[in-house]
Amino acid sequence: MHATTSKPNPATAAGTPAGASTARALEFLAFTLGQEEYGIDIQKVQELRGYDTVTRIANAPEHIKGVVNLRGIIVPIIDMRIKFNLGTPTYDQFTVVIILNMASRVMGMVVDSVSDVITLTPDQIKPAPEMGSVLDTDYLIGLGTLDDRMLILVDIDKLMSSPEMGLIKEMTF
Repeated sequence: MHATTSKPNPATAAGTPAGASTARALEFLAFTLGQEEYGIDIQKVQELRGYDTVTRIANAPEHIKGVVNLRGIIVPIIDMRIKFNLGTPTYDQFTVVIILNMASRVMGMVVDSVSDVITLTPDQIKPAPEMGSVLDTDYLIGLGTLDDRMLILVDIDKLMSSPEMGLIKEMTF
């Protein structure tokens, strides 16, 4: 399981009755890729941007679309639809680049759309089932359920620092 460093919610922490659960709710940014809804830790998100043209880097893996200059910082842009083998991406007015800030490294990930921020309690997060080669479950926190919605919760730190992503030599947390 993924440990987080989320801040306690003063509204729930102060006045919690004895014997009641003190588990903290976690916030995830919900986004779509194809027909599926995913979530990442909102604390890793720096900003959301529309998709702009990127500068392609020679010999970069196909999922690395290129780089953009974000206020003087060169930011690699990863297309998650290509990374997860979800078909040919289309870029339209709904396409979003989620700018992530992880271990003082800034990078962007292209997703089909962003819907909202979802708050989940630990009991709403179930372990991810083994999915074979479709998606390596090492990069999943689990499945988050909220009413009739199910989010695939991605451990974005592990995914972006994985050797096959080819972005970060070594990341310490």
